[in-house]
Amino acid sequence: MFTAALLPRLAGRLLGLGALLAAGSLAAGTAGAVTAPMLVVDVDSGKVIYSQGATDPWYPASITKLMTTYVALDMVRQGRASMDQLLTISEAAAAEPPSKMGFKPGTQLTLDNALKIIMVKSANDVAWAIGENLGGSIDGFAAQMNETAQRLGMRESHWYNPNGLPDPRQWTSARDMAVLGRALLRDFPENRDLFSISAIQFGRAVMPNHNGLLGRYAGVDGMKTGFICSGGFNVVASANRNGRRILTVVMGQASARERDLKAADLFDYGFGQSSLGWGGQTLNDLPVSSAATPPDMRPYICDKRRPMPTDSDSSAVTAGAGAGGNADNANAQLMAVGAPPSSALAFATMNSAALRNRALPPRAPLQPVLVWTGRDPAESAIAATDEAAPAKPAASKPAARVKVAKPAPHKPSPHKPAPSRSIAATGATVPQPKLLARQKAAAPAAASAFASSGPATAVIAEPKGQKAAGKTAPKPAAKPSPKAETKPAQKPTVKSARKKDD
Repeated sequence: MFTAALLPRLAGRLLGLGALLAAGSLAAGTAGAVTAPMLVVDVDSGKVIYSQGATDPWYPASITKLMTTYVALDMVRQGRASMDQLLTISEAAAAEPPSKMGFKPGTQLTLDNALKIIMVKSANDVAWAIGENLGGSIDGFAAQMNETAQRLGMRESHWYNPNGLPDPRQWTSARDMAVLGRALLRDFPENRDLFSISAIQFGRAVMPNHNGLLGRYAGVDGMKTGFICSGGFNVVASANRNGRRILTVVMGQASARERDLKAADLFDYGFGQSSLGWGGQTLNDLPVSSAATPPDMRPYICDKRRPMPTDSDSSAVTAGAGAGGNADNANAQLMAVGAPPSSALAFATMNSAALRNRALPPRAPLQPVLVWTGRDPAESAIAATDEAAPAKPAASKPAARVKVAKPAPHKPSPHKPAPSRSIAATGATVPQPKLLARQKAAAPAAASAFASSGPATAVIAEPKGQKAAGKTAPKPAAKPSPKAETKPAQKPTVKSARKKDD
């Protein structure tokens, strides 16, 4: 027998069950089952220019890192952290799945470099390290994320990790992400460049920003993309034209290409509207959603019959092209909108089939920003030299890297790293002249950013061994001294060791 006190609790359970059944019904592919969240807002005034499903709960994916960044910058502002503070990669952080930097446990880097890395590379291991180091634990940092979200007025957000990897309890909304984006731009104007970095360079590797709007849509100057199978492709983007700054949020798209195209169309619409026509609706005026939980987009976004999509424009185009008409039809049914769009929003609300032949302009040349481990690039070079030592036999690897004629030590001198190692670790864009002189048909620095350093070492080591043999051959006849007898014995040892290293 039910009492009056039990009725509300039972009703809540029934509503939760109904929400789960509704989420499961997505597999039937019924038209209008899901509305893709979209939102356009004026940054200065907070006035809503366009909204669609803006308060519906949604899995955020890596746009979570905007929340992580706000908490970190807020701690710096309060004096509880500093940008040059060293963060340590733990075993748990190193074990996080990609996208990641792949740092070994014990690696240290500054908070400043860590924030640059998560904004561009979207590295999950680095975001996890930020949470552990600044919050004491992931749970402690998540508590700070939730406290900060409530203070900013984010109504639909629940945070449990700092990197956005799948967690059924973690979700947000387009409205909340617009609130967060405005807060970042308003509260930390000195850090706005953090969201507009086109690429980072770590060692010789240049990593472009996942945000396909940067350098391709006029005026876009941030902020962050995200992708997981359950949430689809999301983006929070800001753009500035003639002093007007607009923030656009697009979530739940089937590919990075569609996400970027729809965001660009929404920017076109927003900049084409007069401020007089926006009305009086603000982000706080948007009605609360009737949805209890986010939909699971996995069956539609990560179809086993096509390649796994990734949060980068080129990979997403390839994946979308291989999907075929069936995937387009499924997405068209899933992402149907409740009302016919106006002509100005036609492209932004069209399905993937209508966007197939459209593309944004080519991306502008990248301007990589250097990042490193340790306190500075020099310390990073030493760490890279020490880390590389155990990778190969101790007797051969140090001899291949140390130029001074000495007995091969177990570890190279930390004060004299080999030129190629120091360049690779510090990300120096100007190689040493002597090193370039030994290379055959050396490629420009920009063109060789992604090249492996293995072939380059082989080209350097072989000629050097030949020159050494040519110079030392006549010496025993001219000066039969003990010093001359030791050189021929040492040189072949270095050459042999380098051959093993190559």
